[in-house]
Amino acid sequence: MTLRTSLRALPRPFRIVLARLAILVPQMFGVLLATFLLIRLLPGDPALLMLGNMATPEQIHNLRERLGLNGSVWEQFSSYISTVVHGDLGTSMFTSNPVVVDLLDRVPATLELITYAMILTIAVSVSLAVIAVIRPKGLVNKFSKVYGLAAGAVPDFWVGLLLIYFLFYVAGIAPAPFGRLDPILSTPTAVTGFLTIDTLIAGDFSAFSSAVGRLVLPVLTLVIVNAGALMKMTQMVFADNYRSEYVRHARASGLSEWQLVRMALRNSLPPIITMVGFLFGFLLGAAVLVETIFAWGGLGQYAVSAVMNSDYPALQGFVLVAAAFILIVYTAVDVFYGIADPRIEV
Repeated sequence: MTLRTSLRALPRPFRIVLARLAILVPQMFGVLLATFLLIRLLPGDPALLMLGNMATPEQIHNLRERLGLNGSVWEQFSSYISTVVHGDLGTSMFTSNPVVVDLLDRVPATLELITYAMILTIAVSVSLAVIAVIRPKGLVNKFSKVYGLAAGAVPDFWVGLLLIYFLFYVAGIAPAPFGRLDPILSTPTAVTGFLTIDTLIAGDFSAFSSAVGRLVLPVLTLVIVNAGALMKMTQMVFADNYRSEYVRHARASGLSEWQLVRMALRNSLPPIITMVGFLFGFLLGAAVLVETIFAWGGLGQYAVSAVMNSDYPALQGFVLVAAAFILIVYTAVDVFYGIADPRIEV
């Protein structure tokens, strides 16, 4: 039996994953190289920032030597690659912690935020799009037209500040926008890193309520800003399928309205899945300002701090994690796309 025949015998999702794994390694190497070279173009000397303006040239030279910054760029890159291969992303110049430790502390916070934001974005966008197409003269369709035009033009930090002002300061119905949990509550033992799940596992319902409450404002901010694009695209694709000949034939055959909607939505999935994957990867970067506004303590704040302090290892570690996350998301999109459209050859 040939290798090709053996691969054909595997389930379709496994074949898709194997086909994508072959290009992940060169992609990650390209990301590492580009990131390493571009970060070196940032203004500012890390050694000078750490020691201050009163440092002597000898002190700066000694610190640069200790940080491994005195060698040529290619020597530094070779050293960096050898450490990355062994799972060591270096030590942050300003937190003095291993970058891996810093990232593991912050990744769950960002993933929890963007995951819930993505779930709500899908629910809101698809629901509005379907209702707008089914009832073209209804209020939802009129609202979707206005919202679709406005959503992409509104910056996320402005929406976040408005929500803080109206829902926290004026109405008092939202919790303070500081962190993921009320300071008087104890953080549960980390199991998944998602406080909403870990608090349930620990049986601490007060902490669970606080974790959910702290998610409301940042999640709403991301949903309001990003749901418009997905809604417009879903509405366009779903309308084409819902008004197609095969749906008319199914309606004439006596199928219920719910069955017609499900049929049209099922055939609209491939482009929707692609857009969802793009948005999910985009949210990782879009959450930077939102995390800063709400003092979320995730990857966004860590990246901003790394840029401001010229913390090379921290910034390289962030980009590496972000690239790996996006590549995983796009691989998952390919899997779901292949499942949704069996005509695609793998």
